[in-house]
Amino acid sequence: MRLLRGDLFIKISGVITVDDALFSIGLGASAVSFDFLPSLWQVSPAHAHDIVRRLPSGAISIGVFRNELPERVVEIANTIGLNMVQIDGPCSQSQLHYIAERVHTIIRSVPSDFDYASGVPIPDADYLLLPDVDDYENLVDCLEIFSDEALRTPIIVGGGLSDVNVADVVQNYPVWGVDVRSGVESTPGVKDPARLGAFIGNAKWAFDNSLVARRADEWFSL
Repeated sequence: MRLLRGDLFIKISGVITVDDALFSIGLGASAVSFDFLPSLWQVSPAHAHDIVRRLPSGAISIGVFRNELPERVVEIANTIGLNMVQIDGPCSQSQLHYIAERVHTIIRSVPSDFDYASGVPIPDADYLLLPDVDDYENLVDCLEIFSDEALRTPIIVGGGLSDVNVADVVQNYPVWGVDVRSGVESTPGVKDPARLGAFIGNAKWAFDNSLVARRADEWFSL
């Protein structure tokens, strides 16, 4: 299920503390996400649950999974009360359908080298996240995809974003949302307040001063 919103969706990933979660939302982020996959930002479901229950009303919580059984994804999402799940790595359409029938909203990460002209079906999800790695070179490689009017699924631009480059991307490409992780950190897992505030402020400014047409009818009102 897609969200009813007309503004830019701003997702802060790799959140591991209550303070960073509350600060992100307080600064104007739409959502915070938690890694349930092996990474420098991995948290336990119990720890994420403790953070989620402290979030203010309207804040969106997301769980990120990779190579996890669909049944386990659904169990964690519903136990914690997550608003969305993000699926990274291999996942069949049947597995996605299983999850979609039991959770509110699915974000599907897609590799930057995915060949949209190959005839291979685009993953069936509410939103697509591109690219699937936190690297700016990979982001540059797939930027033109965001302008493809044939792509009907709303796109969240991810890997490689920071407070320095987010305005350029949002202002020049019709993305539905943005996602940042290490690009606003002082050290892995520690969000830098100044960079976090600059990222959110620059992203909002760029959206309000866009140089491209937004897909309001297709993406922002569903």
